[in-house]
Amino acid sequence: MNTWKWQTWQGKPYLTCSLLEPFPHGFFTQQFRPDTPRELVRVLDAEATAYRTQQVHGNTVVRTCDLEPLSSQRTADLQPADGILTHPEGDSKESVWVCSADCTPVLIADLRRGCVSAIHAGWRGTAANIVPEAIAALREGGSRQEDLRVALGPAISGEVYQVSSEVAVQVGRSIVSVGDEASEEEVLQQVSELPESPVLPDSQPGKVRLDVRQAIRLQLDRLEISPEQIAVSSECTYQQSDRFFSYRRTGEKKVQWSGIASRNATD
Repeated sequence: MNTWKWQTWQGKPYLTCSLLEPFPHGFFTQQFRPDTPRELVRVLDAEATAYRTQQVHGNTVVRTCDLEPLSSQRTADLQPADGILTHPEGDSKESVWVCSADCTPVLIADLRRGCVSAIHAGWRGTAANIVPEAIAALREGGSRQEDLRVALGPAISGEVYQVSSEVAVQVGRSIVSVGDEASEEEVLQQVSELPESPVLPDSQPGKVRLDVRQAIRLQLDRLEISPEQIAVSSECTYQQSDRFFSYRRTGEKKVQWSGIASRNATD
């Protein structure tokens, strides 16, 4: 089965993941610029209320019931957070959105409760466990872990993402069990020895290559979320200049959006 599929809307491409069906969702491309969630929501569900936050590369997760919808909110008033959960009670449909230009957009759906989450996960948020934080919030709200489906969308690939060893250590501490007293060398060695390690060698001293999506997948593995519940896109924002903006490639502050809409609970 092809987990990832390219769709088109008015001739413009966006990516979907079969794990998230039947939730309206999409990982949108640069071809949709300058549209924002105010406009893009009609691609998913024109009746859904759209929500977004001011992303700050942290691990704060907020609920839509604590936010103002985009239709009534100025950009300057957006709440700082990098994860959003929909509010499952009531009959209204909600869509949640994150933007990215190399960081990983993560969309999560609860098949039973119908609620969804959108997460912006750069290396800082990943080091701070934003995806596990979002899953913990979903579970606190009543989600069962086995009902969750997680899709990690287009982002910069590990093979081209050069970072300092210090950055890799910060991310590594979120996926291996080490004490605070462990040295950077000890952490890097443990992470490098993992099967399918997210840390790859680099020819430049003090540098490594970091696969953030793989680090998130390993965090999910530590939560005992099964591989069948997770899908990881192979699309690379840095290498695919025809479809994606990449801050690492151009230095320009241009982004593409990813969003998902809630649906009614199944029981």
